[in-house]
Amino acid sequence: MAEVDREKILASVGPVQAVLDAHDGEVNIVSTEDGIISISLEGGCTGCSATPMTAMQIYYSLMKLEDVQDVVFLNGELPEYMRAFIDDKLNLEDED
Repeated sequence: MAEVDREKILASVGPVQAVLDAHDGEVNIVSTEDGIISISLEGGCTGCSATPMTAMQIYYSLMKLEDVQDVVFLNGELPEYMRAFIDDKLNLEDED
């Protein structure tokens, strides 16, 4: 499987980008190989209490993309219970 287009990824993060910009946060796309998006949230995101919610929104948006198999947050910004919550939500949406 080829790499997922980085511009497509950043466009999907779009709704969250305004919040990131306001807090000097940055999405750093490290890898997109084999449909596995490896990213880290940097800048103002480091140590921010809202970072897990931001990561959850990013995960939700990216997992809707056809070529994306998984999203890995290299700095551990997305707790497993939040990942499971979004996975369940996506599965319910697929059933509709």
